[in-house]
Amino acid sequence: MQICGVDEAGRGSMVGPLVVAGITISKPKISQLKKLGVRDSKKLSPAARERLYKKIIETVDDYYVVRIPPRIIDKSVSNHSLNHLEAKYMAKVISKLSPSTAFVDSCDVNSKRFGKEISELTSNTKIRSYHHADSRFVTVSAASILAKVSRDRAIMKLANSHDIGSGYPSDPKTKIFVKKSIRKNRDLSFLRKSWKPVQILMKKRKLS
Repeated sequence: MQICGVDEAGRGSMVGPLVVAGITISKPKISQLKKLGVRDSKKLSPAARERLYKKIIETVDDYYVVRIPPRIIDKSVSNHSLNHLEAKYMAKVISKLSPSTAFVDSCDVNSKRFGKEISELTSNTKIRSYHHADSRFVTVSAASILAKVSRDRAIMKLANSHDIGSGYPSDPKTKIFVKKSIRKNRDLSFLRKSWKPVQILMKKRKLS
């Protein structure tokens, strides 16, 4: 019996991709993830996540990671369908891994609705959708680590040529970078133009 865990990283960021990751593991091996110290990626340091990333890949039976670029995210936000986009990509990951049961971290306020949507996009897979699944189920914790490390690597790659900070609106460095880029009218493919803070800055730029 193959159990799958699925999670995302980078949903709230102003720059870079939204990453969805999934793992499958046979039920008797799940305890091995707990022994490794796998837990919600937000409760781990970047060094611990990198170390566990390698160990998770060695332990699980299979894994799959997808990166959703900003242009696709922007299109979904303009259609008010970001949750649907996430459900679609989670379904893609689950279909690729073909587990018997998949645990997912719900981004929808209605976790059952989110699970039903994913279920309709997959076949022969039982979907278990919960809020805070990354801290409740070790399989989802493992997926959250793969997603977070993959997302961090994408941001580090961008940081080689741009001083973007973490990419989140709460980061002063990111805010300064986005503000300067819009002021200089740079068309950056990795900037999420649909995000409210970015739209406000773009509007100010047009008015000035």
